[in-house]
Amino acid sequence: MARPREFDEQDVIDRATRLFWCRGYNATSVRDLGTELGLRQSSLYRTFNDKHTLFLRALDHYRATESTQAEEQLNAPGSCLDILREWLLWLVGHEAGRGCFVVNTATELGAADPEVHERVEAAFDVTRRTLTSLLRRGVREGDLPATLDVDAAVETLFTTVLGLRVRERAGHDPQRLATAIDFTIRTLTTPPP
Repeated sequence: MARPREFDEQDVIDRATRLFWCRGYNATSVRDLGTELGLRQSSLYRTFNDKHTLFLRALDHYRATESTQAEEQLNAPGSCLDILREWLLWLVGHEAGRGCFVVNTATELGAADPEVHERVEAAFDVTRRTLTSLLRRGVREGDLPATLDVDAAVETLFTTVLGLRVRERAGHDPQRLATAIDFTIRTLTTPPP
């Protein structure tokens, strides 16, 4: 007869998410997970099969919480430029020194792991779609010029977001990041030559 679980699986996933987020996939051993989560390796294997499966669950958990929060912020009412600026500042300030788990994973694992790559790209697509919606709303409401190339602006903003997250993780000065954010936002309102 199987023994009942003596832990809350969702709590374990939440704590594993934080550990993978801070250390990355490769630098987190099964022993680290067991120690940090207070579980025996046998319990981890019985519940999650292996480290990779737990990592995928952690990545899904992060996407369901952090990505949803970002999406809500970008869909808030108000001036699209104010919303965009506040969101970008939030990105580089709310988890100082951690960066974004999805971006960290993309830089660590790239496209080498198809299951991870699929999840990373899905998260990136949500960001692109949400930015597209926000910028189109800004054009409709007159916050942005009617001539704005929304697709090009989204790609520029998305690339800026990734760079900001890497720089934030690297410990760069938040004021310098705010300067880059303000400059990027100004470029949206400047008509092309």
